[in-house]
Amino acid sequence: MAHLLHIDSSIQGEQSVSRRLTARAAERWLAAHPGGTVTYRDLAADPPPHLDPGTSAALSAELVEEIKAADTILLGLPLYNFGPPSTVKAWVDHIVAAGLSFDPVTHAGLLGGREFVVLQSRGGGFGPGTPREGWDHAQSWLPHGVALTGLEPRFITAELTMADINPALAEFKPLAAQSLADAQDEIDQLWEVGENAA
Repeated sequence: MAHLLHIDSSIQGEQSVSRRLTARAAERWLAAHPGGTVTYRDLAADPPPHLDPGTSAALSAELVEEIKAADTILLGLPLYNFGPPSTVKAWVDHIVAAGLSFDPVTHAGLLGGREFVVLQSRGGGFGPGTPREGWDHAQSWLPHGVALTGLEPRFITAELTMADINPALAEFKPLAAQSLADAQDEIDQLWEVGENAA
């Protein structure tokens, strides 16, 4: 039976664009996988501890097992101060574990072959030709952060999400609306409704 791992990380609650995108994607996935099951993890409500000398291997094992049980992983990834939420960094630190997510001898990733969709939200504009092109260090970091595990993220991004509430970005409201619509359309095309999962 198909299984989905749905992970959110935004601290913005109902105001979060990334949470709305992951919810839409989860709904679409369930429509395409009748009888499919879902594991939900909220990194904001239940943050994994940062690595320290007393870090327990049990948590790494738990988080890796959640991934191994899933056919598809959805990760909500808001951009905070040009990088990922620290809880996402902690999650990655825990899942990159020798013997659990990669072979310590061959360095072969043990989590590959799963669909890993990252629903990203960015408050400003970071696209090609913008003044802050290249400042999105979350999207550039994550593929490298999980590379040892064999996971390969696919990004769907909505940007300028602060345009409606930040007067300095008011002129970009039409671009923000288009970016959100494009992300929603891309989500809606991820899975064919009625598709039978293995």
